[in-house]
Amino acid sequence: MRRIWVVLTCLLFSVPALAQDLPLLTINGPNGAEEYSVKLQIFLLMTALAFLPAMLLMVTSFTRIIIVLGILRQAMGLQQSPPNRVLIGIALTLSLFIMRPVLYEVYDNAIVPYQSGSMTMVEALNTAEKPLRHFMLQQTRETDLEQILRIANEPAPNNMEELDFLIVMPAFILSELKTAFQIGFMLFIPFLIIDIVVASVLMAMGMMMLSPLIISLPFKLMIFVMVDGWSMTVGTLSASFG
Repeated sequence: MRRIWVVLTCLLFSVPALAQDLPLLTINGPNGAEEYSVKLQIFLLMTALAFLPAMLLMVTSFTRIIIVLGILRQAMGLQQSPPNRVLIGIALTLSLFIMRPVLYEVYDNAIVPYQSGSMTMVEALNTAEKPLRHFMLQQTRETDLEQILRIANEPAPNNMEELDFLIVMPAFILSELKTAFQIGFMLFIPFLIIDIVVASVLMAMGMMMLSPLIISLPFKLMIFVMVDGWSMTVGTLSASFG
């Protein structure tokens, strides 16, 4: 505990010294424009890394994919297989695949000009926001967007590209949740039918003490593998994003 207080005290006394060496603006942008200093940019980027997991959930396809995979595992009757880490890895891989055109556009139009010095940090962020906004609006339902605008007490703009990014994000999340549960429901139906058939057969045979899950699980796994269920699930998720 004493070490923690010593570290905090050192940081407290070092803040004024750091502030003196950390200029806010420098005139090194294109055409003599002012931009944030390099030290401040590094500080902002390091701070933004803490929000990276939240941004992954709010502006990408990760939420829809991980929910569908979780519902699929529950429908098959599997509790820990595939494990959560595997599902997260699959969701991350598919998210990178689906978001690939958006990431390429952000890299070509924002990151490359910023690295070459032809664009300031603020301009790069505004440019990178456009393809993300376009992707999110394509996946957002009008009813969800109207709901968020109604909650925010703001009128609907004539051009959807003029919407505030903080309005687009919650509407996008609502639409992703609704779409994920719709896809999950369609995946749940075949496994539910198998459970009902197995339970009816066991009841007819008088084997009421035997759990239907023990009998239906091998059949569900066999049918899922025979119809190439993973490829169908990945294809359905990819097609759902257009």
